[in-house]
Order: sequence, then structure tokens, then C-alpha cells
Amino acid sequence: MCLHCLLVLSRIRDKIGKQCGFVHGDANKLDFPDGSFDAVISSYVYHNIMGADKHALLLESLRVLKKGGVFVLHDNMKPQMYGDMNAFVEELRGMGFAEVQYVETAEKIFGSKQRAAMMMLGDSAMIVGRK
Repeated sequence: MCLHCLLVLSRIRDKIGKQCGFVHGDANKLDFPDGSFDAVISSYVYHNIMGADKHALLLESLRVLKKGGVFVLHDNMKPQMYGDMNAFVEELRGMGFAEVQYVETAEKIFGSKQRAAMMMLGDSAMIVGRK
């Protein structure tokens, strides 16, 4: 793990104390019951899980979210990896999720889509909402 990641994890642990723990597991099949968590937050993780059906992977993460819980899932959502994310957002809405939005973030975070593309993050986006 890089030094930056260790520093970030250290700050997280300091701020949230014993309320949070880190568990090693399979993101495709989380070892938690349905509705276990108040929030699901991820930033640039899912694209690293090779061979996974990204929609199924996201749904598995949302399975462990409590009713009324919030989520922010941020990644490099390339269409060839993630498929049609606007259709996925509609699927979530159809499942009863509320306030679901797909937000392209490349330009806002990196200053321009061109600059983001130079860092191979031109499809940076997130889905946010409430279960």
C-alpha cells in the first residue's frame, strides 16, 4: 500500500475511532447481511476488480445498504467496462432507490475532460442516491 493511502487510512481511523473497521473479502459476494450499513461510499475501486459484471458488483454493494441509507459510488465508469450507466440509474429508481443521480465528474475534478483523459480518467463519474 502506498504511503498516501496509509496516511489517509490513519486519518480515517483517527476521525471515526472504533466505529469503523477494515475487512478483507470478496466484493462480488460481501459477507454481510442485507441492510447492514447506513452508507456505502467508494472512490475509484470497482474498475480494479477484474472480470466482474460492474452492474452486479454495484448492486452487491447496495444490497448491504439499509433502507434510507445513502450511497456515493465514484469511479472511472468507462462505457466498455460499465455499460450504460444512465440505464443503470433508471434500474435503481425502478427498484425503489431515491434521489439517484449519475454525475460526470471528470471536468469538475480535473479541470477539463481532456486533462482527465490524459490521466486515463476521462470517464470519471459517480452515482449518488438513497435507498
